[in-house]
Amino acid sequence: MSKINVNKPKNKSQVVSASDEAWENGELGRSEAHAEISALSDDAEFESKINEALELQPISIRLNKSLIEDLKMIAELAGLGYQPLIRQVLTRFTDCEKKRILQEVHSEEMKKQRKKSGKKVA
Repeated sequence: MSKINVNKPKNKSQVVSASDEAWENGELGRSEAHAEISALSDDAEFESKINEALELQPISIRLNKSLIEDLKMIAELAGLGYQPLIRQVLTRFTDCEKKRILQEVHSEEMKKQRKKSGKKVA
């Protein structure tokens, strides 16, 4: 496993106290000088464990080149990779579609109940 190079601050004014706020605002955890790619990142078993932990399933899909370029441009503007952007877009779409379908089913059920009770359906 790779070792991380941790440089000690030259003076106490450079020390950032560990707190949730320091992690959230990026004072801690975002320094490239203190991070490197794991030697395990090329290991298929390691990748499989990451996918399992994040509940991700690799798929293959064919998309138009122009669509991919558009997605990459939008992702760059949003500060994302294009694959996370695609996951986000698909998640938003499926959430909206599930809500729409449930509303339609609910509406149909309400119409059936009104008919059974003898009330006029608008």
